[in-house]
Formats: sequence, structure tokens, C-alpha cells
Amino acid sequence: MAVYKRTYRRYDGQLTAQWSRFLVLTRYSLSTLFDSRPFTAFVVLSAIPLLLTGTLIYLSHSPMARTLLQMSGTGPIIKIDPSFFRQVLMNQGMLAFLITAWAGPGLVAPDLANQALPLYLSRPFSRAEYVLGKMGVLFLLLSAITWLPVLLLFGLQSGLAEAGWFKENYWLMGSIFLSGILWIIVISLLSLAISAWVRWRIVASIFLFGIFFVAAAFAEMINGILSTTRGHLLNIAHLIFGVIWPSLFRLGQEVAAANPHARHPHLPPGAMVPLPPPPIPLWQAWMVVLVVCSLCLLLLNRRLRAREVVRG
Repeated sequence: MAVYKRTYRRYDGQLTAQWSRFLVLTRYSLSTLFDSRPFTAFVVLSAIPLLLTGTLIYLSHSPMARTLLQMSGTGPIIKIDPSFFRQVLMNQGMLAFLITAWAGPGLVAPDLANQALPLYLSRPFSRAEYVLGKMGVLFLLLSAITWLPVLLLFGLQSGLAEAGWFKENYWLMGSIFLSGILWIIVISLLSLAISAWVRWRIVASIFLFGIFFVAAAFAEMINGILSTTRGHLLNIAHLIFGVIWPSLFRLGQEVAAANPHARHPHLPPGAMVPLPPPPIPLWQAWMVVLVVCSLCLLLLNRRLRAREVVRG
């Protein structure tokens, strides 16, 4: 058919449902990430600590297996309690942060650098759906190595433990889920906001590391100089891991040593020991986390535009 005989016609095929349209971006972004063999290998290796933890849980409830492995002792290898699951989730959360630092900066920056965002938004696709589609990549990846496998470990422990253990600890399922989702949302929004404003992937990854590690060092400096704990308000990781998560797992904050003289070895035994600074209230930790998430959404809303206005 000649070119001049071709005319534009309305698409008669089946359109993607409005509620799931953002998953198109998620699917193609995931396929692009897993084209990298080092990234795929790192995601697979992140499951090894979970396999070792599952083996540890099984050995704790199987005296026969310990006998075959010639392991000494008849009691459980490790105490499996809320603190155990919190520590496992924290370890996986650190691996999730590394995956985010790798994958997050490359989700939005290429679209902005190549002027592809107007092509997305010129279709029946909103900015909120664009953010959800990009964030869905990190949500699926990080869920697969954080709260979801830890829930499977909880199920393994419930099946092997004595009768009544699940009835006493069923609330841990909600704690694991909420803790994992909170961590995923915070680091995902941070990485997307940085990716939207920093177009160089390596610089964006360094900036993400700086938000956590440089801020943590600065917070410790403030605490040491002023003898306070308010410096931790600048440390997002401490607010989540050290304040919010202990409350979700029904654990207390570890803010002072059990022996007060251990914190002040220069004082004589009979001297008055200064009281430790009060811990950060839970509501302040939640407020800072919500402010950080809101700021990330504000930065994304300001940066993700269908067109760019250049003023001469």
C-alpha cells in the first residue's frame, strides 16, 4: 500500500486496565535490570543468609540432625524470639539498601536525560502512575528479600516449635510486614527523588549513601558534643531500626549500658554518675520519617513535568 493511502485509525484492540497500567513500567524496568548479570547474581546471593537462617531454625528443633552433624549440646542452638526476627529483617534490610543504591538511580534519570517523560505523560498515564510504576520495581525486588522470606521463616518456626508458640507470637507477622514495608517505602522514595534530580547514576548512588552514612556520623558528633540523643533525628536509619522497629517488635530502645560506670570509666566507683540522655520519643521518629517521605514526593512532583519551560 502506498504511503499516501495510509491514514490514522483508532486503536481497536484491548486497552490495559486503568488500575494496572502502571505495572507496564514495572515489567519493562525489571527486565532491563535483570539484563545485568552482576545485578542478577547479587539478588540471588542476597537469599543465602535467609537459607542459612532457615537451616539454623531447623537445627534448633531437630536433635537428630544435630546428632548427625556431631554438634554438641542438647538445647536449641539459638533463642528464637521477636529480637531474632528483627535482626534477620535488619540484615536483609541492609542488603535491600545496597540493591536500591544500585537500581534506584537508574529508574528515573534516563527518562529525564533522554526527554522521554513527555512521551509517557502524553498518553493516558499520570505522574502518579509513573511514580508507582517505577516504585513498583523496587517494591517487588525488596519485598522478595526482606519481609516476604522472613514471614516464610516465621512460618517454619511456627511449624517446628512446640504447641502454643504461634498463639503467643502471631502478632509478629504484622510487625514483620509493617517494618519491611516502611523501610522499602523510605529508601525507594529517597532513591527516586535523587534519581529525578541527579542525572549521573554514580553520583546519585554516592548521594544516597551520604544521606545515611554522613548523616549518621554527623548525628553521632552532635550527640557526643551536646550529650544528647536528639542528633539521631538526622539519622534516618537509626530512627527506623532503633526507634520504630523496636516498638513494632515490642522491644525497648537500647540507649544506655546496663552498668552506668561502663559509660564513664574515668569516674571513681562512689561518684555520682550522670543520668543518660532520654531516648527519642516514638512520635518524633515517625514525624521525621513522614517529613522525609513528604519531601521526596514534593521533589518528585516538582521535577516530573510533561514539558520543560526554558526562560531566556
